[in-house]
Amino acid sequence: MKPVAQVLAALEALTLITVGVLESFFFRSPELYPIFLIEADEYEAVALWTRNVGVYNMLMGLAIVVALVLVHRSQEVAGRAIILTISAMHLVLGVSLVITAPELWLSAVFEFGLALAVILAIVLGGRRHASDSHAAAM
Repeated sequence: MKPVAQVLAALEALTLITVGVLESFFFRSPELYPIFLIEADEYEAVALWTRNVGVYNMLMGLAIVVALVLVHRSQEVAGRAIILTISAMHLVLGVSLVITAPELWLSAVFEFGLALAVILAIVLGGRRHASDSHAAAM
């Protein structure tokens, strides 16, 4: 994997872990209303799903970290597959978010935008590497 793809994947992991922590532990914070749109009288009703989604995001971020470790330990194919899978999931989730909650369009753009950047960096970086290898073999 090219360094740009690795940096973007690390940024995606950091973002997922950070958002997961916010969702799990700080969703009651009024400062986070623009991100979550949760009113004070809704805190108890949404506590279960915010914590669950938060843990999900933290685990997805940690999976990307594990995948990056695999990439650096000569298991690039496995690491790349994990990163592409998680990024594809978040691409779909971001699009779903903007469709179902248009008022959260900025959060959706961050979710699917970063995931798309990771996917493109991996795919385009891999194509360049493959074409360079093919040209060198000729």
